[in-house]
Amino acid sequence: MLGFLSSLAGRILALTVALGALWLLLSFYFDEPTLLGFGAMSVAVTVWLTHHLGILDREGVPTRVFPGILPYMFWLTVEIGKANVIVVREVLRPTLRLSPKMIRVPANQVSDLGRTIFGNSVTLTPGTITVDVDRDTLVIHALTEALADQDAIGDMGDRVTAFDRAEPRTQAVKC
Repeated sequence: MLGFLSSLAGRILALTVALGALWLLLSFYFDEPTLLGFGAMSVAVTVWLTHHLGILDREGVPTRVFPGILPYMFWLTVEIGKANVIVVREVLRPTLRLSPKMIRVPANQVSDLGRTIFGNSVTLTPGTITVDVDRDTLVIHALTEALADQDAIGDMGDRVTAFDRAEPRTQAVKC
């Protein structure tokens, strides 16, 4: 299955399905044939343009992270909810007890995409933001001691590493 997804046809299929699902999720038009047609046309034009522009490659449509990213996204949504509760609790206290910290967390992902997903996941989590990304570490600012939990953030990085597989690079063709 992963072999097919890394082919051009697999990337076209993955992009079409992802864009179609995103369009349906954002528009919520399931029973309007005209609007469904416009949505299908917009997806088709977008897929054609990405192919025509030459960005339908392993970087433009990173199919190697599927299907592992789907359970990760569910897990991340739960973690964002938990962090929201912590931040709201701190904000609603009569006296603020914020204790901002800068921490360094190892980034063991094998690709730039994996480090990007990890850094963005940290930034999406309320109360934390990725300040700097190096080859092997992230510098993170956290609002409180509870949000600066290196083990929890490291667990997030390990989950990203689990689905971030290296994809073999294609050899450049000499002209």
